[in-house]
Amino acid sequence: MPGMSKKVRAIFLSDIHLGTRGCQADRLLDFLREYESEYLFLVGDIIDFWSMSRGIVWTQQQNTVVQKVLRRARHGEHVMLVPGNHDEALREYDGISFGNIQVVNEHVHVAADGKRYLLIHGDEFDQVTRYHRWVAVLGDVAYNWLVRINAVLSWFRRRLNRPGYWSLAGYAKRKVKTAVSFIFDFEDSVLHHARERGMDGVICGHIHAAAIRDVDGVAYINCGDWVDSCTAIVEHLDGRMELLQQGGMVQALMVTPEEAAVTA
Repeated sequence: MPGMSKKVRAIFLSDIHLGTRGCQADRLLDFLREYESEYLFLVGDIIDFWSMSRGIVWTQQQNTVVQKVLRRARHGEHVMLVPGNHDEALREYDGISFGNIQVVNEHVHVAADGKRYLLIHGDEFDQVTRYHRWVAVLGDVAYNWLVRINAVLSWFRRRLNRPGYWSLAGYAKRKVKTAVSFIFDFEDSVLHHARERGMDGVICGHIHAAAIRDVDGVAYINCGDWVDSCTAIVEHLDGRMELLQQGGMVQALMVTPEEAAVTA
């Protein structure tokens, strides 16, 4: 029936980038209205303090996202925030709760089927962010310009009746060899760490490249973002992990880590 929400055990969101022009809060609100859960995990870069230091763009929809998350926490949903590099100031509050939202620098989530997933944002495995911060900041500025250009292109696509959302930044990531190499290096490093920790999988964000796949028995799961791909991970009541994309309608991209990979 219309208006009825779908029940899942857990929702994993990352890279929302509240406070920026690129944040697609309206699509995130549609997603949150469609799904209710027992757990809500915010896996880093939820508020973009980097961009906000250069100028704040805070819309009514972004405000509503914050209110909706706080309301879900008040009503008994377990809400946990794992800070990322864009909201790294929150890392000093590891273990502290604000408004029923617990801040932790990492977390081990036990799914309904008993599998253990390491929750991290993932920036610690990005060599550019760790050792060349000025390059990362410059890249962030360039990325924001791509988002602005994409908004103009989207307007023209609508005028030409071209269906669907198209991401200029996502296209660039898929086509530029250094970007593709960076993503593979990041995934390998994160998987190696999860395997060393004895985990069944890792759930992260950071690189804005949604994926869910199995690599030699360890699941690599990336939530994607709410700037380009508008993707989220959900855990179903039986422990199955699924990658969903919000774009007018929710489209299932992947059902289990054992199936082939998909990158947004």
